[in-house]
Amino acid sequence: MPSNDRQLLQALAAALALTSFYSTAAMAQEASASGEVRRVDAAAGKVTIKHGEISELQLPAMTLVYHAAPALLAGIQPGDKVKFTAKREGGQYVITAISK
Repeated sequence: MPSNDRQLLQALAAALALTSFYSTAAMAQEASASGEVRRVDAAAGKVTIKHGEISELQLPAMTLVYHAAPALLAGIQPGDKVKFTAKREGGQYVITAISK
């Protein structure tokens, strides 16, 4: 095999491997955590939660705005201590379950 073809094949293999890695990492991964509600906008489907590190989602301890179905936020108020399950979806963090 000529050297140029071999280099092209190696570059293509590297690009494919890199793409596979990012595709796997981009898949939705859920994690459970707990925190304190800082702000709720049920109509917009947003809740701000201060939480500790969530290693499964590669999030350090922080205060973050999560998206959630408005029905999930019924009865959730600022100051509430909550347990929640969240996932990364299309560059956003989405809560799939939340309870006081």
